[in-house]
Amino acid sequence: MKKKVLIVSAILITLGATMPACAADLSARRYTKAPAVAAPIYNWTGFYIGGHIGGAFNGDNGFAGTNSGSNGQFLGGVQIGGDYQFAPNWVVGIEGQFSWLGNNNNGVIIPGGFVFSSNQRGLGSVTGRLGYTWGPTLLYVKGGCAYSDYIDFLTLNGAPIAFALNSSHHDGYTVGAGLEYMFAQNWSAKVEYQFYDFGKINFITPAPLFTLGNTRNDEHTVKVGLNYRLNLGGQGATQY
Repeated sequence: MKKKVLIVSAILITLGATMPACAADLSARRYTKAPAVAAPIYNWTGFYIGGHIGGAFNGDNGFAGTNSGSNGQFLGGVQIGGDYQFAPNWVVGIEGQFSWLGNNNNGVIIPGGFVFSSNQRGLGSVTGRLGYTWGPTLLYVKGGCAYSDYIDFLTLNGAPIAFALNSSHHDGYTVGAGLEYMFAQNWSAKVEYQFYDFGKINFITPAPLFTLGNTRNDEHTVKVGLNYRLNLGGQGATQY
């Protein structure tokens, strides 16, 4: 019995001595660093197409100090353009835009029974724009050529009469500013103010209205829009 106890004890001692050595031979577990999170690089370079809605408001400028009537109109339209980002936070671009206007009651009541109305049906523009961007946000100003689609009317005591103006007021200029935000890889939303000026007009005929002087044709608009961007640089690029 003593012999068996000695043999078992010897085996246990031998195993206890060899196990640390075996453990030392096992390779240590390698530490793996967590993967870096990719941060998007927002690049505004590329083309875009989109739509907008908003409101248009006429300036209260009438003949001989008279004011216009109801001057608020709903608008909706489309835009297309292209941008180029440089230096590295500046963006320059060009944009074409057209807005259809809802019906309005823009009549100017003139002493003597005359009523002059210019019913604007649409506003168009081709503008350049310059902006400053930080990340997904772009703050910009814009300006360029403008076009007004309208029909003019003149009535006397409710009956339409012939008339002539000194010039066409289809063409003018526009300036504005806005804020645009790139909320997804190919999508951006914007809010924008734009002012349109189509100059001054005065009557040539009928003769009694020639003495009324002129009236200015201007428009103030506020728009919110959505663009789908075909980015050439793209938000898809990443940095670590």
